[in-house]
Amino acid sequence: MAPPAPARWSAVPAAGRPYVYLEGPVGSVLQDTLSVTNPGAEPLTVRLTGQGAAVAFAVRTVTVPARTRADVPFAVTVTADTPPGDHRGEVRASAGGRETTVPLHLRVSGPRLAALTVEDVEVGRSGTLRYTLVNRGNTVLAPRLAVRAEGLFGTVLDRPEHALPLVLRPGERVTRTEPWPDPPALDSVTVHLTAGALGAAPATARADAAFASAAGVGALAAVLLATAGTATYAIRRRR
Repeated sequence: MAPPAPARWSAVPAAGRPYVYLEGPVGSVLQDTLSVTNPGAEPLTVRLTGQGAAVAFAVRTVTVPARTRADVPFAVTVTADTPPGDHRGEVRASAGGRETTVPLHLRVSGPRLAALTVEDVEVGRSGTLRYTLVNRGNTVLAPRLAVRAEGLFGTVLDRPEHALPLVLRPGERVTRTEPWPDPPALDSVTVHLTAGALGAAPATARADAAFASAAGVGALAAVLLATAGTATYAIRRRR
């Protein structure tokens, strides 16, 4: 008869809870304890880490004697860029080629504020639009953008609101470009950018630009010459 398999070491929150639950406002330091049990006949060295939250253990590596339990305190800091609401992370313990994870549930209290601005709008010579989005609130935002450009003779660009492939954490700023493949050859335009996100008031910004490509200037010169020639012919006929 084969001998029974040796008991495996374990790492669980103190008091045998299935997960860690912590709650507090931004700026708080929340504490708990991880219990590491070594049922084996030899000492066990365990490495402790955290993911998804700012976890700091009293010691990163603990050696647990045979048939002993070690209780290791740890703290979770709710950093300033953590938005109110529920967040998930993990506490990890690894030893002897095996890793075990403990779910971490963090609830950050406080009012939610969604605020977005669009800044530093520039229009390149080729028509490319450059702008910066800034998350001024304390919630994660998924921005959307609409673009409109007015020229001397009416609207020359009208791009409806569309989702952007990014998310902005609180305080984060991202500079992006928006293509404009067919800007006017000869015009003076005002470009309006409107950025929005769920729960945030629309943010607008504008920039002025003048386009004068060689083709556009040549076409205008041809029109002016033709106009001048027609006028001269009419004057001569009147004589």
